[in-house]
Amino acid sequence: MSCYNRSVVRITDPLPTRTRGCCSPVAGPLDSAVADPLADVFRALADPTRVQILHMLKAASEPVCVCDLTAVFELSQPTVSHHLSKLREAGLIVSVRKGIWTFHSLAEPLPAAASAVVALVP
Repeated sequence: MSCYNRSVVRITDPLPTRTRGCCSPVAGPLDSAVADPLADVFRALADPTRVQILHMLKAASEPVCVCDLTAVFELSQPTVSHHLSKLREAGLIVSVRKGIWTFHSLAEPLPAAASAVVALVP
């Protein structure tokens, strides 16, 4: 089945108009209650440093201090805190303050949208 109204097009003819939705059936759009949380997770993980942080927190047996992360990445504390904030806003991690230090770990339980994505991180 052709997606065009005319089957033969000459070079001098105007371009045919395409009939929308005639080539293949497609699924309907996701409900925003599903798509929005997924997009938040993907945005949070759109930076390699945040993927690395998530990997480290996933592998950690106890909460990790921000000072340990700054040493690993050789980044300033504000930069690491910015990355942690993005992960926290997406519901991927939780942070607990103890004195002047803040310790971070994976959120438990992870939101449904985040759970499958975190499973992909080694």
